Amino acid sequence: MARRRFTDKDRARIFAANNGCCHLCGEKINGVREAWEVEHVIAWELTRDDSDGNLRPAHVKCHKIKTHTEDRPIINEAKRREARHTGVKRATSKLSKQARPKPEKRPAKPPVKNNSQLFRNWNSSREATQ
Repeated sequence: MARRRFTDKDRARIFAANNGCCHLCGEKINGVREAWEVEHVIAWELTRDDSDGNLRPAHVKCHKIKTHTEDRPIINEAKRREARHTGVKRATSKLSKQARPKPEKRPAKPPVKNNSQLFRNWNSSREATQ
């Protein structure tokens, strides 16, 4: 479902219904000089609710802060829960991790001595030239 784009009439109605005040900081919004956005009280991503009861005017700066500090963590948690519920992501428990034995480390192999005739001949000729 695509997000709805608010018309100028919608924005004017929402602005007037809240007396032109930012619902996040409570300050008056100067609609001519200050940028403002229509903000969802309960994040749209959670409810898909575009009714007037869930919409308020907010300064762009206030809206951005609320989105990143309050809404985004809640939305991410809801998506993680949905993924676990639908089986997309498997649930992990501490018990299943404890039940598996850890693999043992293998001892290091000792270095192999090369006793081949070819190696002895090569090594002796090398030592003779030095």
